[in-house]
Amino acid sequence: MSAVSANASVMDGIYRHQRHIYDLTRKYYLLGRNDLIAALKPPVGGSVLEIGCGTARNLLLAARHYPDARLFGIDISAEMLKSAEATIAKNRIGDRVTLAQGDATRFDADDLFAVGRFDRVFFSYSLSMIPGWEAALDQAIQAVAPGGELHVVDFGQQIALPGWFGRGLKAWLARFHVTPRSSLGDAMAAIAQQHHGELRFSTLYRDYARIGVIRLPRD
Repeated sequence: MSAVSANASVMDGIYRHQRHIYDLTRKYYLLGRNDLIAALKPPVGGSVLEIGCGTARNLLLAARHYPDARLFGIDISAEMLKSAEATIAKNRIGDRVTLAQGDATRFDADDLFAVGRFDRVFFSYSLSMIPGWEAALDQAIQAVAPGGELHVVDFGQQIALPGWFGRGLKAWLARFHVTPRSSLGDAMAAIAQQHHGELRFSTLYRDYARIGVIRLPRD
């Protein structure tokens, strides 16, 4: 079994049943997702890609915030995509949202969506679940159009919170194959420099979460 297939199998195993309660339970601790959506602000008629779209909760919120945007989502888990498709059908936004199964570290957006680059690309609490997360960031920046932006929100290191809280959170997250990326800021800074982009990076809620944006220059 390839590494990609193995990771897809792991994710399907985790979410085969959890996907039914995912949004209900995650809203209490996936903090900063709404901040990311509010900051996207794609141009009118622009394109937005979420990498690791899960149940399509974020895509639905983005559709409500930006009614003129074209939305796309990929996820490696076929099980999660079942929930995403149901969300889109229930909310009747299938004419604006396109989904595909794909690996974050090596997807071909043009092949999946007939769209080469996007005005906005984002990760919302998915990098901490992607084994090759740095490769996923590299892949994502390639999908950002000139003048576009890459947005990321994920777990921080809880450095301003009690030590017992951070240790307990990390131990609990590990049960679900979630590993907060301590070097996320450094990785995004390196990518921004490589692509002559501008990075904004900050912590949220006493470093419970970290949020960053890379804006690429126009051609």
